[in-house]
Amino acid sequence: MFSLNPQSSTPLVAQIVKGFCRLIQEGALRPGSKAPSIRQFAHAHEVSVFTVVDAYDRLVAQGYFTSRPYSGFFVRHRPGSDTGVPGHGPSFNFDSMWYLSRIFENRSLRMKPGCGWLPGEWLFQEGVRRSLRRLAADKMDLGGYGEPQGFSPLRHLVRDLLVEQEIAVTSKQVLLTHGSSQAMDLVARRLVRPNDAVLVDDPGYPNLLFSLRFLGARLIGVPRTPAGYDLEALERLVTLHQPKVFFTQPRLQSPTGSVAQLAHLHRVMQLADKHDFLVVENDIYADLDPEPRASLASLGQLRRVVYISSFSKTISPNIRVGYLATNPDLLEDLTQLKMISGLTSSEFSERLTYGALIDGRWRKHVKGLREHLAKAHEGAAARLLNIGFTIFSEPKAGIFLWARHPEIPNAAELAYTATEQGILLGPGHLFSPNLQPSAWLRFNVAFCDDPAVFTFLENQRQAA
Repeated sequence: MFSLNPQSSTPLVAQIVKGFCRLIQEGALRPGSKAPSIRQFAHAHEVSVFTVVDAYDRLVAQGYFTSRPYSGFFVRHRPGSDTGVPGHGPSFNFDSMWYLSRIFENRSLRMKPGCGWLPGEWLFQEGVRRSLRRLAADKMDLGGYGEPQGFSPLRHLVRDLLVEQEIAVTSKQVLLTHGSSQAMDLVARRLVRPNDAVLVDDPGYPNLLFSLRFLGARLIGVPRTPAGYDLEALERLVTLHQPKVFFTQPRLQSPTGSVAQLAHLHRVMQLADKHDFLVVENDIYADLDPEPRASLASLGQLRRVVYISSFSKTISPNIRVGYLATNPDLLEDLTQLKMISGLTSSEFSERLTYGALIDGRWRKHVKGLREHLAKAHEGAAARLLNIGFTIFSEPKAGIFLWARHPEIPNAAELAYTATEQGILLGPGHLFSPNLQPSAWLRFNVAFCDDPAVFTFLENQRQAA
């Protein structure tokens, strides 16, 4: 096929992409032909699976490959064009790894309507500073690693917060983690094996999807609707694939902003009981929801549900404190896996978070944050509708809106062009379980106050 040179200054990922592009352009790989599986290619060329996943992601994003559910990667039919993306040659490089790295470079792009965090001035900065001063005054012992399950007083507080949400739990069923991302990664590594059928939201959370692909899971996308899930599709997929686990975000979901209705939550739990699968509920935006709602964990408790949440979205993303709650047997396994992969989480960060949460102004901060977001939703939705966008769901809460314009068919191409104008967008293919091209874009309403963003979108619409 082609060879790789580990000693070359060209990264291996770029060598793989270039090699496949050359084979396709020369006709050695015809449209419709199947590419080697990720693990086959990695084994044959003695490179990591992670490297091949990255390269295949880029080939999908560039339009050379298409990913077919349960079948693998195939050479895409590209009628009338030798380039992967209309208007761009093979150098087009807006793939999931680019996004995951570039999105955290806060100063790289001036405008960030596609990012996933809140502005610093919206967060609980004063509460963190007060907690930090108290920690300094207490002369905390920095010589140890902390408890494997995490700082005990914070676990007790998490237990109390969950009980308020009608989730019956003890502090021994709570594991503190390095943000919700570590919590999901621990659960995925414990539950998922290569070729396991795993249900995920479609569209869903890119970092989780990438992690599951890396583990070799067969991702089964469950279509989201403004009311939650396409229940007919969900039942059909469960019956057909008999999944081991369903990773889902019922409340204020990223990227769609949708909220699953109570009837949809009940149906998910009924199917979990009937077909014997676990549900991993990502509820990281619970504090941003002004409405008291049931969760999957409150309906099924923790017998079939792993509940995951975080304080990063409301206190500070830099603190990186999340948690999970589940049944005692699974929690013991997850605690051991946490120790194997990174010893304990940071007790300093957990103490800092605990101090902020018991601050007398915490609840007032959360109330104000919800009001900020409601106002931002109203403004962002009005601006998008004014230039002809269709909005998937208008929750008026949480962080995101999911929108598309009928005259802008390729969100990946638009996002690439936007970076040249200093704008970070969230193109829809990154949120697809199978990285399929998409016209949809994720907008963070907290970063949609710059008129230049909408001027750019309007200009692109007119040029389309």
